[in-house]
Amino acid sequence: MASKSKRTTAFFCSNCGYESSKWLGMCPACHEWNTFTEEPLPSSSNAKTKSPSINARSGNRSVPLSISEIETDTADRVSSGIDELNRVLGGGIVRGSLILIGGDPGIGKSTLLLQVCRNLSTADHSVLYVSGEESARQIKLRAERIGKFKDSLKIYSETNLDTIKAEIEKMKPSFVIIDSIQTMYNDEITASPGSVSQVRESTGVLLRLAKELGISIFIVGHVTKEGSVAGPRVLEHMVDTVLYFEGESKGAYRIIRSVKNRFGSTDEIGVFEMREDGLREVKNPSEFMLSGRPENSSGSVVACCMEGKRPIMIEIQALLSDTSFNFPRREAIGTDHNRVSLLLAVLEKRIGLRLGNYDAYVNIAGGMRINEPALDLGIIMACASSFKNRPIDDNMVVFGEVGLSGEVRSVSSIEARVNEAVRLGFKRIVLPFSQVKDIKSVKDTELIGVKSISDAMELL
Repeated sequence: MASKSKRTTAFFCSNCGYESSKWLGMCPACHEWNTFTEEPLPSSSNAKTKSPSINARSGNRSVPLSISEIETDTADRVSSGIDELNRVLGGGIVRGSLILIGGDPGIGKSTLLLQVCRNLSTADHSVLYVSGEESARQIKLRAERIGKFKDSLKIYSETNLDTIKAEIEKMKPSFVIIDSIQTMYNDEITASPGSVSQVRESTGVLLRLAKELGISIFIVGHVTKEGSVAGPRVLEHMVDTVLYFEGESKGAYRIIRSVKNRFGSTDEIGVFEMREDGLREVKNPSEFMLSGRPENSSGSVVACCMEGKRPIMIEIQALLSDTSFNFPRREAIGTDHNRVSLLLAVLEKRIGLRLGNYDAYVNIAGGMRINEPALDLGIIMACASSFKNRPIDDNMVVFGEVGLSGEVRSVSSIEARVNEAVRLGFKRIVLPFSQVKDIKSVKDTELIGVKSISDAMELL
């Protein structure tokens, strides 16, 4: 009886990497529609040559160890030379870690990593910068704009992962930059660079190199129009840390945010400003976000949000205008659209403001994206200020969560928020009434506790 011919292609989900022998309309794993693409399968001979299981910093066969036998070293973290990046990473770069950085084109990913390379090479660490998108000459032209570099930084323009792997094993650098993972290809995979198979297998090779040789590897990943890293979702599960670079490419600010970190918190953010000579750290994000704020203007209020352990003052802007449609528009930029619609309903029901004939636009100035409940009271007051055309005191800070009954509920990190407001010179702080007793007396600052949004409306 003749044997059945083996399959040479398979269908992969571009979102999560799920494999199927036939095309499916909906992925059974991630439930996304129309994400399956047909790609060649690796040959059986190539499949046998794949690396064995990972054993960190050693090519020897791993053995089970009791947790008391495992040694740790606080020196396993290395400073990147950029405090804002160190904060997001949890204190520095962990040796042997695999870090994925994603962001829109032109946002500054390569510039940031080039600055990290300069700082690491200045500290006498060996660094290999592998670029699949630019030539060595192009990288040097960009590097000259940033500053001076030491010879411990090596530039390598290559896309063949086998060649790159051999060079890394030969050099054994302390740090490796891969820019970008979508340009790399593995000879064992017949699919084109950037495909699901290539991205997954290439990341697997880099993961084994990082763990076996103790090398910290940064991977640059392109993002899709939805804002997620292009390629299979399994890519984010394989790496140790996932960072996203946010901000408008034509704007001055940049925010780097951690969405996954095995060695630190995922709540921290780093704030940068793009300049001609590269990215500059913003040590005081509150002053940066409030720069250019209008004075004595209705629909504008300052609120305090928490990003990790860091309090940041932001400006909430609201504009309510007569609608020319049967259904008024509700737009939110920088915060949750559904949350804004809910707060407008609370404002109409509990205060009696008739907003059915008004379009409502809410904006978080500075381009921040925040969904913290502590902004509720600020959004409520900004909308009421715009509706009544009455400006809010410029020296006032507002924060508190608002419930459906119009009550103002407690928020976290109350002392940090109040201290940040006092440090920036605000004279009046509106906060939940239940938390006023938790704050020590503050000199030259008035603490105004409100139980409901009705109390807050009296401040207008």
